[in-house]
Amino acid sequence: MQPIKKFMVKGQTAKVEDESTAKIKQKVLAEPKVQQFISQHRAQLNDSIIDKSLPSLFEFYLSQHKKDPVTKGYYPDLIMNKNAISLKFVPEDSKLIHDQEINIKKHLRLINLPEGLHDVRLSQIEMTPERAEVMTAIQRFLYQYSQDIHQKGLYLSGNFGIGKTHILAGLANQVAAMEKYVVFLHVPTFIASLSSHFNDNSLQNEVQKIASSDLLILDDIGAENLSQWSRDEVLAVILQARMDNILPTFFSSNFAMGDLEDHFKETKSSIEPVKAARIMERIHSLAAEIVISGPNRRH
Repeated sequence: MQPIKKFMVKGQTAKVEDESTAKIKQKVLAEPKVQQFISQHRAQLNDSIIDKSLPSLFEFYLSQHKKDPVTKGYYPDLIMNKNAISLKFVPEDSKLIHDQEINIKKHLRLINLPEGLHDVRLSQIEMTPERAEVMTAIQRFLYQYSQDIHQKGLYLSGNFGIGKTHILAGLANQVAAMEKYVVFLHVPTFIASLSSHFNDNSLQNEVQKIASSDLLILDDIGAENLSQWSRDEVLAVILQARMDNILPTFFSSNFAMGDLEDHFKETKSSIEPVKAARIMERIHSLAAEIVISGPNRRH
C-alpha cells in the first residue's frame, strides 16, 4: 500500500508522515466512537466504503485526540453521505451561546441607555413579592406574543430605583432572542437630543424606525421636558403609529397613568388639556398599568 501523504482538513492540508495506510486504518478503526458509528450503520457499510472514507475517519480520529485544530467553536460528527462516511461540523454549546448573544444584540437597539442592559436576562432577575404581578404578566405576554405579535403592552409605574428598567431590559432581550426588532429608548434623553435633528432630514426616518419596531419600550416617560413640537410631532406620532398597527409598546414611569396626563398638559409655552388627553388615550390603548413597589435598589 502507498503511504497517505495528505488529507483535506477544513480548508487546510494535514500531512501524515511515516505511517502507512494500514497503520492509520488500524488506529482509526480502534477508536471507540468510530467503532460505534460503524456498528450503527453496518447495513450501509462494507470494506470498500470504509477504505474510501478513511480521510474523513482519520480527521475525526485526530479531533478526538486533540491533534487536529478544527474550526474553533465546532466539533466534527460522523454522518452517512450516500456511499461514504463524511464529517459534519457541529457548533459547540459555547459557540451556540456566543452566536445567540450576537443575534440578540443585533435585534435590540438601545437609545440613550447603558450598553450593559444587553446582558440582562429575565431568568436572572430577583423574584420578590412586589415583582410577582409584573413578572407573571411579562411571561403571559411572551407566550401570547409567540402566538400573535399584536399584543397589548404594560405600563410599569413606581418610585425611583425599584427595577422597572431592569425588568424591561430582560423582556427586551427575550424578544430580541426571538429575532424581533426591539427599540428600548430613554425618553428624556431622546427628547432632549431632538434639537440635533433640526438642520437635517434624519428625524423623520428615525421616528419611522422607532414607530415601526416589533417591540418598543419607552423608559422613564414623564421625566422629559416637552415642547409642543416634541409632544405633538414626535411622541404623539410614534404612539399613534403603534396604536394603528397594534404593535406592543411598554412604558416605565415614576408617574401613575392618572398623573401623567397633567405632565402632558403643560409644555414650555402653553397648557393644552385636550392634546394631553389624546396622548393618554393612546397610552391607555397600548398598555395596561402595573404598579411596582419595593426598596430603592440604587442605594
